Amino acid sequence: MREHVILTPAAAETIARDFYDLSASARLLPGEFDLNFHLRAAGGREYVLKLMRPGGADELVDLQIAALDHLAAADPDLTLPRVVPNRDGDRRFTLQFDDGERRCVWLLTYIPGPLLAGARPQPPALLQSLGQLVGRVDAALRDFSHPAAARDLMWDLTKAGWIAGDLHLVAEPARRELIQYFLDLYESEAVPRLPHLPRGVIHGDANDYNVVVDGPRQVERRAVALLDLGDMHVGPAAADLAVAAAYALLDKEDPLAALAAVTRGYHAARPLGEEEIAVLFPLTAMRLCVSVVVSARRRLERPDDPYAVISERPAWEALARLRAIHPRFAHYTLRQACGLPPMAQGAAVVEWLRRDPTRYASLLSCDLRTAPAVVFDLSVGIQMLGSDAAAVETGRLTRTLFGRMKEAGDAIGVGRYDEARLIYTEPIFFAGGHPTAPRRTIHLGLDLFDRAGAGVYAPLDGIVHTVANNSGPQDYGPVAILEHRAGGDIPFYTLYGHLGLELAENRRVGDRVKKGEKFATIGAPPQNGDWPPHLHFQIILDLLDLDRDFPGVAPAAERAVWLALSPDPNLIAGIPDDRFPAPEPSREETLAGRRRLLGPNLSLSYREPLKIVRGWMQYLYDETGRTYLDVYNNVPHVGHSHPRVVAAVQAQAGLLNTNTRYLHDNPVRYAERLTALLPEPLRVCYFVNSASEANELALRLARAHTGREAMVVMEAAYHGHTTGLIDISPYKFDGPGGQGARPWVHVAPIPDDYRGPFKRSDPEAGRKYAAQVAEIIQNPRLREQGLAGWICESLPSVGGQIVLPTGYLAGVYRAVRAAGGVCIADEVQVGFGRLGHTFWGFESQGVVPDIVVLGKPIGNGHPLGAVVTTAAIAESFDNGMEFFSTFGGNPVACAAGLAVLDVLEEEKLQAHAREVGDYLLEGLRGLAHHPLVGDVRGRGLFLGVELVRDRRTLEPAAAEAAYAVNRLREQGILVGTDGPLHNVLKIRPPMPFNRADADRLVAALDAILGEDFMLIDVD
Repeated sequence: MREHVILTPAAAETIARDFYDLSASARLLPGEFDLNFHLRAAGGREYVLKLMRPGGADELVDLQIAALDHLAAADPDLTLPRVVPNRDGDRRFTLQFDDGERRCVWLLTYIPGPLLAGARPQPPALLQSLGQLVGRVDAALRDFSHPAAARDLMWDLTKAGWIAGDLHLVAEPARRELIQYFLDLYESEAVPRLPHLPRGVIHGDANDYNVVVDGPRQVERRAVALLDLGDMHVGPAAADLAVAAAYALLDKEDPLAALAAVTRGYHAARPLGEEEIAVLFPLTAMRLCVSVVVSARRRLERPDDPYAVISERPAWEALARLRAIHPRFAHYTLRQACGLPPMAQGAAVVEWLRRDPTRYASLLSCDLRTAPAVVFDLSVGIQMLGSDAAAVETGRLTRTLFGRMKEAGDAIGVGRYDEARLIYTEPIFFAGGHPTAPRRTIHLGLDLFDRAGAGVYAPLDGIVHTVANNSGPQDYGPVAILEHRAGGDIPFYTLYGHLGLELAENRRVGDRVKKGEKFATIGAPPQNGDWPPHLHFQIILDLLDLDRDFPGVAPAAERAVWLALSPDPNLIAGIPDDRFPAPEPSREETLAGRRRLLGPNLSLSYREPLKIVRGWMQYLYDETGRTYLDVYNNVPHVGHSHPRVVAAVQAQAGLLNTNTRYLHDNPVRYAERLTALLPEPLRVCYFVNSASEANELALRLARAHTGREAMVVMEAAYHGHTTGLIDISPYKFDGPGGQGARPWVHVAPIPDDYRGPFKRSDPEAGRKYAAQVAEIIQNPRLREQGLAGWICESLPSVGGQIVLPTGYLAGVYRAVRAAGGVCIADEVQVGFGRLGHTFWGFESQGVVPDIVVLGKPIGNGHPLGAVVTTAAIAESFDNGMEFFSTFGGNPVACAAGLAVLDVLEEEKLQAHAREVGDYLLEGLRGLAHHPLVGDVRGRGLFLGVELVRDRRTLEPAAAEAAYAVNRLREQGILVGTDGPLHNVLKIRPPMPFNRADADRLVAALDAILGEDFMLIDVD
């Protein structure tokens, strides 16, 4: 034995040299009892030198060594530390130190990589890989045994009831009550099952500091290694999963979803039995309870030791969230995660309900099997309620629904089961009551619309289980629940909502109700929860102790479990299937159809494409009702589905829609309104049906007026998708599939005062960039061809949300006009007040173009484009060849354009864009503490955030920009990328976008820029 002076990194280096012939540098790793040193040796070799605690049992080290050997043999593909023998071939040995203590010493190979504890974010795929890793380890340990594993350990979940004796150490009564709740759950649900679970040697401590994940630059990260076998013991394999899950759900808004993800991965590697699934929720919660009680004890013993309470705060928060989840619902969710039916007995009840349709009496006075019925579409894509499906007004909805029922011959109205709806708008339907949070949208019942006061009849013999008046807004109103038996012994329930107020007076809990007996009536608003008169009918297989509060609407993320709890009510109602329309295609079916039937280069946004079925102002909604803040689409300029525009289009389309070969006032009115917003001499309009058609026409105008063909365009510009416009769009002809510039096209450098040669700090930058264009115009080849004109976006969008430097367009316009060309301003992206400080982009440069091209926001999404020019250019174009656009200037399109101008003026949206845009710009510039943020620029609601990996070299961060937009999409915010280097976040929301939206965007982007994938090395 050798003596060493102190237990420092220097001492570790000495041990490495003297006993392992390793010349290595050492650093101390964090740990609670043992000393662990990270050694870095020549050639990049890395190790962990382990100096065990004084008095530690050597047989526990032997246990770990034997387990590592066994795992390596049983599953060679597992990434594991390997034991390194010393120079004498010993795999462990003992040293005595100068403090008189003896320590066991051994050496392991080091597994590089970050720990799960610091990985951000932790999406379901990562947590699933964690479960799979732990499952593989447990599967490999199935036939492993060692005498030292039969140990008494405070963390052993089979003996976790010991914390009851230390509960007094938790000072706060509410926290003691929380632990007592889970103790009771553990005793009732886990303890009776524990002796019957598969057992063996388990890792025992798969906490997030013992799990290595792959590199932070992976978009989809995985757990790759499990460290520290120091807590190995004999126990149920399910306990290993519970430990891993307990730490994985820390700091998660939805801990049950995290638990399910870990369970799904574990089950794929080591299938779980029924009883194992049943104990997972109580065991997971109990691990957290043990953790906080141990922390309370250690706080008294070692008040200055931060390691003792490292996970206490998130553990308490997780326990509070878990307390809000019914244990049986958790069990059903975990069964679903394992690919099992959520309810084991559910299939038997459903089969009994389906077996004999004649056993049921009708729910209403008419026979629903034969009575006329009209099935309503109340889904996210509902059309009959107008633009804002969330703005439900009871009277209007009643008139609409009952009017259709009358038209169908006094039919019964039917609202569908398993339908995603937006009409639930009260805070109770949103997680945490916050209107931007995930909401409950999936309808779990069947709506039967009939007159108020109509009778409600029991379909089967039953007992009154619940009678209540849930009178809150958008709630059930008076509700009854009847209890029945399937096959004589399996209980199930039927729920009847929105009943008449006399229910509570006539029925009591425990009353027997006979099949066919009238026991309630349909209520009237507002006492029925303020809904149109109808019966909400729902089957429930497990009330989850909720009774009067059982939900009739579920979150889309939990859809499968809630539908298992509440199977199709039409099993009892009996409305013929042919009355119901075919279901809409799923997102996956739509995607498959698109890939099969549409062109393969028709692009989709985001790694996980969205199926959008509705829009309202600055929000979009997918088929499940999830809300997305739209910070991307500038086409719906005054807001998605703005009612003023919708009404104008509907009214005119219902009257006339033809072309400009006939006289109509709309094109004249619109031209008058439009030209009044433009400076002299821009007074002649041509209307077309797209911006591409408008830019094509602008080229024809320029060439007709000048008699020349050559054009000067801006680098990275995009002006449309037609052949002629691809020819003047470097973004296309210099990009993939492009064929380069035509001889008559001349490309000027983009005046990018962030990335280009002349920077924003140079007051002459605009003049200098303009001089580059003038030099091109003076090129002999161009002079010989003859210049027709110059075209550029007033603020280049595809170029990267560029703000042209002051004086640039003035200098370019002088040079172009001196050469006999005309100046075309492409205002397709930025016109109509988006910039806030000016109505048109060219105004910010103090110039007046010869031709202005308008599109995108001009009709708020209705096909409309326009070209506005001077009388002189229009006269040159009038050369005998007729101009005609079949749909250009039609009355409906012009009605849309007029409505957009009305809304812009009446809602003062230009001033709004200035105020909100300036606020957002300031917020985005506040993100400059993230090294990736190179530049933030723009005006009004036309902004760009350029991401770079190095602020000196300006290396573009394209991968990081793509990651950011996909992460924002996951959080319900839609942003895109732009720029020739694909590294600019483009921010161009509909104009109703407000300060709260700006705060949400900045906060989300701030968090994402701090995630692991976005971290870069800086000096």
